[in-house]
Amino acid sequence: MANILTVTLNPALDLSVETPTLNPGEVNRTGNTRLEPAGKGINVARVLARLGHSVTVTGLLGEANAAPFERLFEAEGLQDSLVRIPGQNRINIKIAEAGGRVTDLNGPGFRVSEDALQRLEFRLAQLLPECDAVVIGGSLPEGFPSSGLAGLVQLASGAGKPVWLDTSGEGLRTGIEAGPFAVKPNTDELSGWAGKPLKDITAVEAAVARVHAAGVSHVVVSMGADGVLWSSPAGTLRSWVPPVTVVSTVCAGDTLLAGMLHGVLLGQPDETILTFATALSAECVRHIGVGNPDAPDFSSLLQQTRVQPWPAENNTGEMPL
Repeated sequence: MANILTVTLNPALDLSVETPTLNPGEVNRTGNTRLEPAGKGINVARVLARLGHSVTVTGLLGEANAAPFERLFEAEGLQDSLVRIPGQNRINIKIAEAGGRVTDLNGPGFRVSEDALQRLEFRLAQLLPECDAVVIGGSLPEGFPSSGLAGLVQLASGAGKPVWLDTSGEGLRTGIEAGPFAVKPNTDELSGWAGKPLKDITAVEAAVARVHAAGVSHVVVSMGADGVLWSSPAGTLRSWVPPVTVVSTVCAGDTLLAGMLHGVLLGQPDETILTFATALSAECVRHIGVGNPDAPDFSSLLQQTRVQPWPAENNTGEMPL
């Protein structure tokens, strides 16, 4: 298995709540409720560790409420190398209604101190020689420049490490310009980067071509119920998700990225990689939290996941038989 380094710049404590249809302004009764440490890089790290990889987490972590994160890292077998800075990590509320609609209430977090970026760059340079790949994920905290994110991508790439980037907004723009090995936006994030809504698969393909032209080798676009589009130097594949009951989509993209990286580092065939990652992401949406590769029916989800080269001969987007 591989040694993987994940970078999370803006960690959060996620309060995830399952509820029937939400009635604003009234008392609502909840179902399953969970409070756990999160952040894209941390979520990805948890899945990779469950898949057997050795994972080190770095990035920034507020000192004021670091304890829940430290307990999680110990429980999940993650090597903690986050840079502690003054302040409190944000608290986000994720309301998952019956039917799959998710409402996010994202709180403010710490403001990055002046020396935080320099300290993080120094830490990253220390960790890079021992890792096989780097994942940089999540939003940017207040005071952290998008150019700083680009600098982290360039630092890791310059050390010969493939960088998988999963962010949005200005961070995605400058991150793509820095030339990572792979990016994993969802359709909305890619639309924001493209500067216009991507209303169909043809528009998504055109945006992906622009990302390639900017120097990114692998583009993985998560399209929700419409599956996943993976474009690489070897060609383009599209997956269709198996039928599942959606409870929460919060960690689905992070689970997808972890599944993709897992297969790529093991040198598996592309169809196998995308099938596994899509099925694991589908497993994830059935519950709160990251995907579980040890789910009792995971083999069934794998069998129901379909992958084919894209565009298909008929290019209709219909599920292949």
